[in-house]
Amino acid sequence: MANKLRIATTSLAGCFGCHMSFLDIDERIIALADLVEFDRSPLTDIEHASHCDIGLIEGGVCNSENVHVLREFRKNCKILVAVGACAINGGLPAMRNFIPLEECLNEAYLYGIGVENPQIPSDIELPLLLDQVRPQHEVVKIDYFLPGCPPSADVFWTFLTDLLEGRQPVLEYGLVHFD
Repeated sequence: MANKLRIATTSLAGCFGCHMSFLDIDERIIALADLVEFDRSPLTDIEHASHCDIGLIEGGVCNSENVHVLREFRKNCKILVAVGACAINGGLPAMRNFIPLEECLNEAYLYGIGVENPQIPSDIELPLLLDQVRPQHEVVKIDYFLPGCPPSADVFWTFLTDLLEGRQPVLEYGLVHFD
């Protein structure tokens, strides 16, 4: 196992759809498991990434915990990959960027339809929200970007097999066009 590359994955502010698409490589995951060792991922119960060769991270950056996790991944991953629209440009979570944070909190916790016991949470266990949802590259250096919402299983497969075979990853137009 010492010669296998280590891969870690995690999700920030998003829907976990990129991870679901990654898992859609189906039986090819067996071939991938012959070549890599999974660190933090949906396939393991590892909470913090250790030193890895490749880090795949989906989601935008919307709170202090997201910043911490993203910086931890950058520190521990030789190659860091922003996966999906939320990671690359903030995606759907960034829709709140056009509304002041206080208004978002008021609508969600005080005045929203069906709100009972209206109060804005203030537990110190909750991560501090950022003013805006940020793409990952505004917080850390990103080495590669996998576009899509979510990127297809074939995008993951092509990208990872190129990297594992020592090639510069190339995503042909047919893999990344969205009509």
